[in-house]
Amino acid sequence: MDLPSLHRQFLADTLPRMRQDPRLVGVAIGGSIAEGRPDRYSDVDLIVVVDDDAYDAVLRERLALIGGWAPLVAGFTGEHVGEPRLIVTLVGPPLLHVDFKFVRLTDFAERTEDPAICWDRDGLLAAALAQHPAAPSELDLQWVEDRFWVWVHYGATKLGRGELFETIGVLTHLRDLVLGPLAARRAGTQPRGVRRLETAAPDAAHALRATLCGYDRHEAGRALLAAADLYRQWSAGASVERRPDAEKLAVHYLRQVIDDLG
Repeated sequence: MDLPSLHRQFLADTLPRMRQDPRLVGVAIGGSIAEGRPDRYSDVDLIVVVDDDAYDAVLRERLALIGGWAPLVAGFTGEHVGEPRLIVTLVGPPLLHVDFKFVRLTDFAERTEDPAICWDRDGLLAAALAQHPAAPSELDLQWVEDRFWVWVHYGATKLGRGELFETIGVLTHLRDLVLGPLAARRAGTQPRGVRRLETAAPDAAHALRATLCGYDRHEAGRALLAAADLYRQWSAGASVERRPDAEKLAVHYLRQVIDDLG
């Protein structure tokens, strides 16, 4: 792998220490490193594969284990992203963001993309990947359509009340859950919020600038309208059951709120 020096040194120091634990079946790496496009700002996404019988014990010891593998500065579990098996860490100095995801061997093959295997004690990781192809995540367009206009109306109510921080939060939510993934889908890449959108879909990223705003009610209103317009454009032609009444009423309500701002 062609890695930045900090990442290369971290792996060279850490992987041999991890290999000393006989309960670990192997270690793989995901993210931009597995995709072959890391830079000095990249995280290290490690998948720590554990023998099924030892998994519960290893899970209880995760932070202590990581502290023995690397110079741990801070770490916490990943419930905030719906992944309790994950430990998010900073190691160093120099500081490096490293995610350690602990999985059972029987769960290793369940994935949306192929990781790169760092070491594989008995060839079991390679066998699991070969037997079970990755299942890329797909944007559920019906799930989005069922919710989008409700979110627009919610943003409009907060705009009308003058809750600008909440309104700005709604716009962030729409970019992360809807517009960014739609742009990625149109560009033929995996939907990951707005991650790497500037390089994966530069035209879409430029268009998304219309959904940004400062702490200003008029700017926020225009940004919500822009989000609605982009959703219409980027979801056009999708095979979904549309909610035209919700769209009409939510947009009408938003325009009324904007008009009331004067």
